[in-house]
Amino acid sequence: MKNGKGKRKMKKEGIGLELWSLNNLIRRYFESCSHKKEIERITGNNGWIIGYLADHADQEIYQKDIEDYFTITRSTASKGLSLMEQKGLIQRQTVTQDARLKKIVLTEKARQISKIMQEDGEKMERTLIRGFTEEEKIQLFSYLKRMKDNISNQQENH
Repeated sequence: MKNGKGKRKMKKEGIGLELWSLNNLIRRYFESCSHKKEIERITGNNGWIIGYLADHADQEIYQKDIEDYFTITRSTASKGLSLMEQKGLIQRQTVTQDARLKKIVLTEKARQISKIMQEDGEKMERTLIRGFTEEEKIQLFSYLKRMKDNISNQQENH
């Protein structure tokens, strides 16, 4: 679409579209990473959960923690964790203080995958923030957190 002076009119870009596009680029980055074959059977969501469990290996993590951290529903978490258990990535272990509670722990297979994913993730993070000052990084995280809060609050009000 051109205006009267022969220049293209800038189309208004939406933040949601930009975030979706960035998410697609990040997914493609991981799909083309050098370790793809080693972690081929791991879907994106499973990868994030493996990373979370690896980062919190010194704590007892339960399904509710995963629901809260990833802002997913109980049924979504349950289905995802069941599939991860079937793939041999996690185990659900009974805890001594309450037999109804099951802590979620990574298997050795998932711990190995986690190390590979961590290397690729750190490289991707360095790529994403290349050229950003420390202040810009802090501000970006602040904006992203505020957007997440806005969406969460909107969903609660419906």
